[in-house]
Amino acid sequence: MEAKKWLKTPKGYVTIAMAAYLVIASIGAKTMMGLVNSSIAIIVSIAVDRIYCIMANRKSSKDATVITALIISLVLSVTTPWFFVAGTAIIAILSKHLLVYKKKPIFNPAAFGLLFSVIIFHTGQSWWGAFGDLPWWMIIFLLIGGYLITDRVNKYPQVFSFLGTFFVLLFLMGCFDIGSAADALRPPFINAALFFSFFMLTDPPTSPAKYNKQVMFGILSAVSGIVVYGLFGGLTYLFIGLFIGNVYNYYQKHSSSKGASIKPIQRALRS
Repeated sequence: MEAKKWLKTPKGYVTIAMAAYLVIASIGAKTMMGLVNSSIAIIVSIAVDRIYCIMANRKSSKDATVITALIISLVLSVTTPWFFVAGTAIIAILSKHLLVYKKKPIFNPAAFGLLFSVIIFHTGQSWWGAFGDLPWWMIIFLLIGGYLITDRVNKYPQVFSFLGTFFVLLFLMGCFDIGSAADALRPPFINAALFFSFFMLTDPPTSPAKYNKQVMFGILSAVSGIVVYGLFGGLTYLFIGLFIGNVYNYYQKHSSSKGASIKPIQRALRS
């Protein structure tokens, strides 16, 4: 019964999707290194999470930890050395526990870890788990899994606003011959954008729940990411875009909380 309940939760959906992508991509790539890296990421993530929770006397969330580890292993190149995979996992899990607001992470842990793994370890990120190196028609697996997850977490406005803004800006970049817009519309970049929008952008703890704020979050993440891509190119533009979106979400939560705490004082003064 507990397993059936878990399967119907957003975390259950995402875990199954990530595990399925891991197996499919490994078969397509004809290598076991992705499975090895995922095992390393999961073991290290669970260990760091467990140690921190024991020290801080907090409850561990194994599902979220495993999801973070799976995303990391699906994005990092299969040729990434194991110690860089472990280092990326450590950064991600620590960010989940240390950079928090009201006990919830401010930044998407996987995106935070992957962003700083580029800066610190200069890791290669192939997004192999998004099928960027496989036949184009396999993108249907991303769309099916993405639809199920987006529907489950109720993030359609966020995903559509992000993808709509993202592709419109790329089209304009192409029209004005700015940067390498055409490259961003080819595999593996297009696969990365879809995987990112469905499975990282929609992270409930680090993104808004209200529709109007979801739209703003999606637009802001897309604009920030495209600006970075247009100026610098590279592989970090999606993560930086989400980083900016997470900051916006934190600001909204902080402002709402501050406003809610002031209202009782105002009512008391009026009375």
